[in-house]
Amino acid sequence: MEIKEMNVKYEEKLFIKKLLNRMLIASLIVIGLVGYGVYWAFFDLERLPTGEYLTEETSPDGKYTVKAYVTNGGATTANSVRGELTLNDSRAKTQNIYWNYREDSATIIWIDNNTVVINGHTLDVPGDKFDFRNQ
Repeated sequence: MEIKEMNVKYEEKLFIKKLLNRMLIASLIVIGLVGYGVYWAFFDLERLPTGEYLTEETSPDGKYTVKAYVTNGGATTANSVRGELTLNDSRAKTQNIYWNYREDSATIIWIDNNTVVINGHTLDVPGDKFDFRNQ
C-alpha cells in the first residue's frame, strides 16, 4: 500500500512538472510572437512607404548606389526622407538604410567605398542603418 501511494505522489509531481514546462514554453512563444509583431509594426525599415524619387549617388568603386526618396506625410505629419541601398553587381534586394523625419531633401556624399553621409548622418554600408525612431 505504501509503495502505491509513493507512485501516485511521484506521478502527480511528474504531471505538475510537465505542465509547468509546457506553460513556460507556451509563454515564451507568445512573448516572442508579440515582440516580433511590435518590431514588425513599428520598427522594420522594410515596411516604409516608397515616396517620390529625389536623388542618387554611386560609391567611388561603383559597388553601391544610394537612392533617396521623400515621403509626403499628408496634412497631419511632416515629410520624411528614405535612403535605399542597392548593390550594383548583384541581384540582391535593395535595403532601406536611412529614414529621417522632418526632411524634404537629401544630400548624399560618399567618403570612401563603404562610407556614405546622408544629410549629416554617417553610415558604413552595408551594415549601418539610421532610423530616427531609434534615436
